[in-house]
Amino acid sequence: MMKVALPHWQSRISPVLDVAGNLLVIEVERGRETSRIEKKLLHQDPFSRAREISGLGVEILICGAISWPLEMALSAAGVQVIPHTCGPLEDVVKAFLNDGLCADSFLMPGCCGRRRRFRHGRNGS
Repeated sequence: MMKVALPHWQSRISPVLDVAGNLLVIEVERGRETSRIEKKLLHQDPFSRAREISGLGVEILICGAISWPLEMALSAAGVQVIPHTCGPLEDVVKAFLNDGLCADSFLMPGCCGRRRRFRHGRNGS
């Protein structure tokens, strides 16, 4: 089982993680969502926010834009960050579960490259 987090706003991936207020955390096992919870993000400071997210047991975070300090703090806390993602929240969840997140339709406008190399299998094993 693994936990995947997605910040969201108005049913879409939040454009900027650093100021996002809501986080969807899904548990994935064998390529299927087994549960989900909503969390309010309380901290704005990058290091406090990284501790808040990693404290939920999140292994992968799928987000839009992210500041360098927050991305580094999350990485140091053991959270794999998949940045530059946009689109409807439920479409992004489905794409992640079906190995389709690399599609250009989920790439934020203006992003030329993407670090979308997964080190963990999406099946949660």
